Amino acid sequence: MAVDLQPYVDFVLEVDRLKAVLRQTCTVGQARRENSAEHSWQIALLAAALLPELAPDLTPELDAARVVALLLVHDLGEIDAGDALVYAEHGWAEHQAAERAGVQRVFGLLPPARRDHFLALWQEFEDAATPEARFAHAVDRAMPVLLNLANQGQSWRANGVSHARVVARIGPPIRAGCPALWDYLLPRLADAKARGWFGTEAPTTR
Repeated sequence: MAVDLQPYVDFVLEVDRLKAVLRQTCTVGQARRENSAEHSWQIALLAAALLPELAPDLTPELDAARVVALLLVHDLGEIDAGDALVYAEHGWAEHQAAERAGVQRVFGLLPPARRDHFLALWQEFEDAATPEARFAHAVDRAMPVLLNLANQGQSWRANGVSHARVVARIGPPIRAGCPALWDYLLPRLADAKARGWFGTEAPTTR
């Protein structure tokens, strides 16, 4: 029996809208802000590159394909909800509800079995209860830091984000999901502080 491909085409064209969702961090060496599709691609690639090297130190050994899948779907709710600055103190419950509604709409374009599969992946990332989801969270939190370090604290300075807020917000999930990555970042964040690459006030809203 022939498969009706139209729902899959409708889905992937709807996902194209993620390219229009701008984030706070600029691409390396440019004034252009990255979009959420670029972010999702970059963290998936980072995870795929890191996992084989870190596998001997990870218990249990992670399913690399699942980690990549989690990273590719986790921001699709931003098509409707937009991006939220990770260092903001308020509005997270409202934003998460908007993202949930967004992924339900986007994945709802697919046949029920694929819809449910992708929704389950999205929820697994949100819950961060599996080793794969915790590793995915670590990479997701680390990538904007790597961009900021490469751009002399661009979005930290622009949004008034302090060193203390960065460490408090991203330290726990990165340390929980990939300790080696946190060990790499911690001295580099200290060096960035010494260089004056952080803001002096933390934002309270996006």
